[in-house]
Parts: sequence; C-alpha cells; structure tokens
Amino acid sequence: MSQTVRTRMAPSPTGEMHVGSFSIILKNFALARQNHGQFILRIEDTDKEREVPGAIERIIQTIKDYGLSFDEGPLKGGAHAPYVQSERLALYRQAALELVEKGQAYYCFCSKERLEEVRAKARAEKRPPKYDRYCRNLSRAEIESKLAAGDKFVIRLKVPDDRDIIFQDLIRGEIKINSNQIDDQVLLKSDGFPTYHLAVVVDDHDMKITHIMRGEEWLPSTPKHILLYEAFGWEPPVYAHIPVYLNPDGKGKMSKRKGDVSAQSYLQKGYLPEALLNFFMILGWTPQDQRDLVTLKEYVTEFNPSDISKKSVAFDIKKLNWLNGIYIRKLYEQGNLAHFWLAEKHHVSQLSLEQRIARFLPSDFPYEKLAAILALVYERLERLDQVEELSSFFYRDFAYDEEWKKLILKKADSSLISRQVNELLIVLQDLPELTVANLEEKIRGLQEKNDYHKGQYFMMLRLAVTGRKVSPPLFESMAVLGKELVLKRLHSAILNCGA
Repeated sequence: MSQTVRTRMAPSPTGEMHVGSFSIILKNFALARQNHGQFILRIEDTDKEREVPGAIERIIQTIKDYGLSFDEGPLKGGAHAPYVQSERLALYRQAALELVEKGQAYYCFCSKERLEEVRAKARAEKRPPKYDRYCRNLSRAEIESKLAAGDKFVIRLKVPDDRDIIFQDLIRGEIKINSNQIDDQVLLKSDGFPTYHLAVVVDDHDMKITHIMRGEEWLPSTPKHILLYEAFGWEPPVYAHIPVYLNPDGKGKMSKRKGDVSAQSYLQKGYLPEALLNFFMILGWTPQDQRDLVTLKEYVTEFNPSDISKKSVAFDIKKLNWLNGIYIRKLYEQGNLAHFWLAEKHHVSQLSLEQRIARFLPSDFPYEKLAAILALVYERLERLDQVEELSSFFYRDFAYDEEWKKLILKKADSSLISRQVNELLIVLQDLPELTVANLEEKIRGLQEKNDYHKGQYFMMLRLAVTGRKVSPPLFESMAVLGKELVLKRLHSAILNCGA
C-alpha cells in the first residue's frame, strides 16, 4: 500500500468492553501491524448521560491485559491529540459551521414537540419517520433573526435527493443505497455536542485513518458518512463491516441475557489471553490451511479483511474451552507462551502457568505443593479458575455422605472394605515416606496377592483418599497428599463406611 495504514478503535466509555468489540480491536491491530502502520485508540464519549466513571481506564487496561497495545491514544498522546471526543468540541463546531457556510448543512430550529409530531404523522402514514426539512429553506433573514433571538438550534446535513451512494466494503463488495432513504441527519446538537456521525468523520479525517473496520451495525450509517466526506471535500477511508457474534446457541446477537459478553470477564474466569485472541481470530476467519491454532505473529502475517465471513458466527464456548485447554497445556510444558507474541513491550505471555494461576488459588491452598499439584491437574484444566475444584481434595477434608458410601460399597461389603483398608494401613505405616514407586509396588502387591478385583479395589482406594470417583493419577495423588493425610483418610474411611 502506498500510504501509511492507520486503523483505529473508538469505543464508548458506557460500560465494559464487549467481546465483539475486542475482536474488532484485534483485527484493526493486526492490519496496522501487517502494514507497518499505526493503530489508534480514540474514546467516543459524547453520550455523557450513559458514561460510566472509570470506563476509559478499564478499556485501556483490558487492551493491555490481552497483551495488545496502541500507538496513539488517551494517556499516551500522539500527533493528533486529544483522543477523547469531549475534549475536541471546538473542532466539531467549527466543522459544522464550515458546512453551513458551504451550503452543505443548515440550521434547524424545530422544537422537540414539533419533531415528535412529524415522527408521529410519518408512523401513522406508515412512512419512515424522517425529518420533513421544514427549516431547510429558511431565508438568511429568518435564520439571523432566530439566532439573534437566542433560539435553540441543531445543525443538519443537506442530504441530496434521489442519488445512489455507492461504496466498496472489503467484506461485502459494492454497496449501493439511495439517498432518499437517508434522513437530514443532525450533525451538531443544541448542547454543542456533535452527533456520532459528525464526530467520527471529523476525527477519522483529522487522525488520517485509512481503514475503518467496525461492526456491521454501523453499515446503515456509512452512506451518511460518505456524504459527509463529500461535503467536506475529503477522501473517504476504506470500509469493512464485520458481522456480529451470535449467542453460543447460534440464536440472536450475543447478549448479556444468554451469557457473559465482557472481554474482561473471560480473563477473570481463567481464560488465557493467547487462547482468547486465537479464538477471536478463527471466529469468522480461517487461515488458508484451515488450522485452528494461530499465533498472533502468524495472524498479523496472514490476516486479510476480505477473507472474513459475511455471515455471523456463534460464540462457541465449547471450542473456546478446547482451545484454552490446549494453551494451558502448552504453557505448562513450555514454561511460557512468548512465541505467540510480537516483540512489543508488555507481554503477559512471559508469565508461567504457576504465576498466572496464582490469583485463582484459594487462601487455604498449600502453596508449597503448587508445582506438584499442577503437574497432576494441568491436563484437565480448561480454565484457570477450575484449579480449586480439581485440587481441593489435596488440602480440604471431604464429606463422607450417602453418595460416598454408596460408591465405596457398590462392589463390596463393609467387612471387605475393613480388611482391605487395614492391610493398607499396616503396609503404608512402615514406609518412611510415600513415593509413586513404593506406593505402586506395595499397593499392587496387596491387590495381586489377595486377588482383589482391580476395579473394586482401586476405586475403593481412590474414594478413601480423595473422596472422588474421578481424580488425577492415584499413586501420584497419594504421594502429594503425604503419609500423614493418607493414613488419616484411610482410618476415616473405615469409620464412615460402617466397617
């Protein structure tokens, strides 16, 4: 590309960042890095009524927590500062007045009551509720009189009549919309704040944005923006409108009613940022060789917006869990996932599994045994927050309830259980410590000598020392539990199974 590629993301500080929005951040980041350009973060905070305190800081933190970065933006600065719209109001007002002077926009003095009457009449006549252009042809004298009287006004764009607006979308190809479908949109509100349409066009031009990748919900707005670029005499950017994510069940746009939608919440549940980014990469886009595992370096090299699916895809939690499990195993076996990242400053990927899982450990976790316990449970982890569930029997007593009794006595009576456990107690008490090797030798020896049924015997032992029907490898678990705790639980098993 002959010009420097500059992409941007412009979230509103009205709450937590949606996973769909973060997926779009990733795409803009990748396109900028692929072309040795810049990725800009801009905050669109003109909707002050819905703004949430601290949301800007959380947006920036979320980007950082995923291991990405931006080249210009709030708290970082850049040649086109400020990067918060509420700090750029004079620029928008100047732009709106410029369009009025050029005859491309006009003052509208209609009251809220009159506008509602116009909309109500249109609805009654089953027409789109467009503005009726009442103020579009006011004389200069009428306008000056109203301004001098201090009448409240907005500034609207003069949308041309019956003209096809044509633009190319990288994903959808040529799009054509007739201007008769477009309202004379408000550009500057009566409180001096711009509408989204004016602000986004002015900012994207001022910040030299070359490519705009955003959600498909903005597609109906694009013709309005094309008209604004024309009105100013500016070259429009390249557009790509990305389909929304569907709920995990494939029905409807992904919403809070059917699960979490916050990008930060998935990190808080114990999904690795590398796995989440990989998941976002392959939702609606597939590399040429159809592989599922894609590093960020590879994505930056291979990503092409034109290859994004035109159809919405489901946010497949099962696939995310599968991917996250793979990354957890890679992280354990390799020590870190540094290979996933570009050579940038902040990398959560430099942390080991032990370091990353630390914040998910309960206060009573035996930290001195973390390495030994992780070695037994990491292959079963799909999320880091599952570590407590999978490991609690190592450091917490369990209930000898009716379900436990039913399982331990399923294929044996209490007298047999008593005999088996007492034999184990005698043998294990003589061992100086429990190791995998001496446990396997002694326990298998007892089972074979007495010709105990393997399924019954080892299930009995597993239930006695872990309280669970399914657990990590038995001998390894007993070695980590230690001699004192294993003997204590064997004694408790005899008492609680009625022997």
